Amino acid sequence: MLAQFKDRTQAGRLLAQKLAAYADRPDVVVLALPRGGVPVAYEVAEALRVPFDVFPVRKLGVPGHGELAMGAIAGDGVRVINEDLVQHLGITNEQIDRVAAREQQELERRGRLYRGSRPAADVRGQTVILVDDGLATGATMRAAVMALRRSRPAEIIVAAPVAAHSTCDEFRDELGTICVCALVPFHFDAVGSWYMDFAQTTDDEVRGLLERAANSEARQVA
Repeated sequence: MLAQFKDRTQAGRLLAQKLAAYADRPDVVVLALPRGGVPVAYEVAEALRVPFDVFPVRKLGVPGHGELAMGAIAGDGVRVINEDLVQHLGITNEQIDRVAAREQQELERRGRLYRGSRPAADVRGQTVILVDDGLATGATMRAAVMALRRSRPAEIIVAAPVAAHSTCDEFRDELGTICVCALVPFHFDAVGSWYMDFAQTTDDEVRGLLERAANSEARQVA
């Protein structure tokens, strides 16, 4: 078993091997959590030969400590909050609302930038593989799952190259989703520590991968 992934591309190819049972199925679609999950999900979708799209979600960072997640937001007004952390740090509802309003603007900006006039993937009745580059607390993925369920997919599979063992258990036990990961270490540390190259994925990279996927799907239809 690998101790580290070279980069998100290699991680996606390894993750795809764990998802081989979903290859070539007409009822399967891969959705990526931007931005870091996009290169991973692109490789998964290519390997499985299924449609690929993004599902924008934004982490809600603790005021003054943005890297620490106190929750996340997704489309349709879905908001997931870590109540224990919020109470422990004494964060007020007004502070949460300010952070959420700022992140909502970024959520909408990314949706316009990445998709343009192209409609979102229709997931009703589909098996959705929801992909990120790693799962630490799982707050962002949890918001994505809750928002995605409003579109009535047949099934949601949460997938990531690496995830904290306890987080995977929570997704299975509390949300009833299948959780597929290449690595599930007991001593997790941070997502970035499992990658040799964990450089930030840019908007241009996301758009480029979406265009490549769209062109690939168009060729298959032709």
